[in-house]
Amino acid sequence: MFRHFCVIFVWCLFFCTNTFAGKIVTVNSPDAKIRFSLSTDKEGLYYRVNYKGVLMVDNSRLKLSFKEGGIFKNSLIISAVKPEKITEDYGLLIGKTSKVHSESNLISVPVAEQTGLKRKMNIEVRVFNDGVAFRYVIPDQKQWADMVNITDEADLFNLSQNPIATVMYRENYTTSHEGLYTKISLKELKADTLMDVPALFEFPNGNYMAITEANLHDYAGMYLIKHNGVLESRLSPLPHQTEIKVKATLPHNSPWRVMMISDRPGAFLESNILTNLNEPCKIKDVSWIKPGKTTFPWWNGDVVPDTINAPGNNYVTNMYYVDFCAKYGLEYHSVVEYGLHEWYVNDGAGFQPGPHADPSKAVPGLDMQQICDSAAKKGVGIRVWVHFYALYPKLEETFAQYEKWGIKGLMCDFMDRDDQEMVNMQEEILQKAAQHHLHIQFHGAYKPTGESRTWPNEFTREGTLNYENDKWSDWVTPDADVNVAFTRLLAGSTDYHLGGFRAASPQQFKIHYTRPFVIGTRCHMLAMYVVLENALGMVCDDPEAYINQPGFDFIQKVPATWDETHVIDAKPGEYLVIARRKGNEWYIGGITNHASHTISKFFDFLPKGNYTAEIWSDPPASDPDLNHLVKVVKNIKQNTAMQMVLAEGGGQVMHIYSDPENK
Repeated sequence: MFRHFCVIFVWCLFFCTNTFAGKIVTVNSPDAKIRFSLSTDKEGLYYRVNYKGVLMVDNSRLKLSFKEGGIFKNSLIISAVKPEKITEDYGLLIGKTSKVHSESNLISVPVAEQTGLKRKMNIEVRVFNDGVAFRYVIPDQKQWADMVNITDEADLFNLSQNPIATVMYRENYTTSHEGLYTKISLKELKADTLMDVPALFEFPNGNYMAITEANLHDYAGMYLIKHNGVLESRLSPLPHQTEIKVKATLPHNSPWRVMMISDRPGAFLESNILTNLNEPCKIKDVSWIKPGKTTFPWWNGDVVPDTINAPGNNYVTNMYYVDFCAKYGLEYHSVVEYGLHEWYVNDGAGFQPGPHADPSKAVPGLDMQQICDSAAKKGVGIRVWVHFYALYPKLEETFAQYEKWGIKGLMCDFMDRDDQEMVNMQEEILQKAAQHHLHIQFHGAYKPTGESRTWPNEFTREGTLNYENDKWSDWVTPDADVNVAFTRLLAGSTDYHLGGFRAASPQQFKIHYTRPFVIGTRCHMLAMYVVLENALGMVCDDPEAYINQPGFDFIQKVPATWDETHVIDAKPGEYLVIARRKGNEWYIGGITNHASHTISKFFDFLPKGNYTAEIWSDPPASDPDLNHLVKVVKNIKQNTAMQMVLAEGGGQVMHIYSDPENK
């Protein structure tokens, strides 16, 4: 009897182990430093991540739930897996580099339920040298209807070692994604509170991880939440209900869930992992796509000289800014509003669309054709601001009119959502804008996910607290800028209201709706043009704030797109020094938080040769005027020592170019 029981017990143990704890599938990065492991047990799928032999993500459940059949977890088995190496070379019009070489190892893991509906799914995993990404691929199958409803995607990120997290809490899914970051240990994070992505995690052994998503297409945006002590993903629900997150027509893919991994936090700012995970460019002729810098008079309060005849939503006011652009080499002027009324017809209040809002028609007294024609003769492009909810109902007719006038692009504002419906509407805007040769700047929008590779007419996105808030608050400090650089900036082009030339210390700062102050030194403001990846750098202050002012010569020179990016030094929460190349010239930007920092490095990223460096630095600490700066010109080589002395809330910029006699 006892022997019979033992045989049954051993048989059951073997059967259960093989049924619920199936094979472990692993895939490594090309340099073998990152390892991703996937397996099953009786509760479903789980994964682990190791970096250089150290466990970074312990057993973490993958949980995709459907209205039709619940969680995908019923007696799962993994079929044969064939690894594949992917090598890719492609160009980017918009980004931190113009030429990308990408190598990764891919596995597509077929997973099937053995009970219930017997649903099937593939888990695709790609491992790069700078991170790992996975996604769900749901094939068409007779067990399901053509349409399924995803109710949750609660993927776990069971991070080991209690890392220090830099996160931005959100109250709910209706958000402009603008807020301050919190730096705190994982254990101390608020429970069951939404957190935006990207989020940064610093491990005690000197490793780093950033969590975000790539290729957000026909799906809901992802957030993080700490639940039962572990990070989980959450999806933004479709409007007017909370149950359904995604209506998926089969076959259907989720976005990639991305974990950037490195022992250098600056590596995340050099990484192209998000564009690697997106589709190639869908615009055949890209010759009309021209990034550049732009005015944005709303920020400064539409300041014009007293000598202008009848300022307003009219030709003379806009031509004042166009003439400024033409004289100082700015590519675009933005037509936004005057006197708190937008440039187009609208019977709503406070920039909100009324029942008869029409962004294809200018207000009386504003001849857009005349402005576009006059600006074009001076080599300046005209772009406009428009409220999303005024634009979308009249999308095709509005874009057709903009193309007829000669408008080059627009800021689309106030979406404040990232549910599946909004994601699809924004992609539709990009598609139709491309048909009419228009670039897009999304404001009041979620973070980028690498889509600028596919739609390079998307120049930039906001999704971050920035200097527009200086008109009504003191929230945007140098500390906030540094935090943005190690979180939101990791996702890509970051829209900021740059160029404030009334620098002040926190004690000197005063809220001015017109001619706003900015907190930090003028050199800090200059450096943000290099620190941020941003294909449409704003020059927001009024023309008189710049003319004959120190530092404006740097703004005139600095490009909007880059051929190469190299992080010289970086410490999350404290400082960042980044070098970017355009052609044969380099630009360096360094910023610090509220504390002063001295950073000593070499110019070893430069090719061999002789160079001239123009350097704009903070004034001595004894100088109370933060608008002052010190400019020097010096000769440098690779082995020249670089010492950046950054004041409290300060910065430094450099423009480096080959010596004319460089051989």
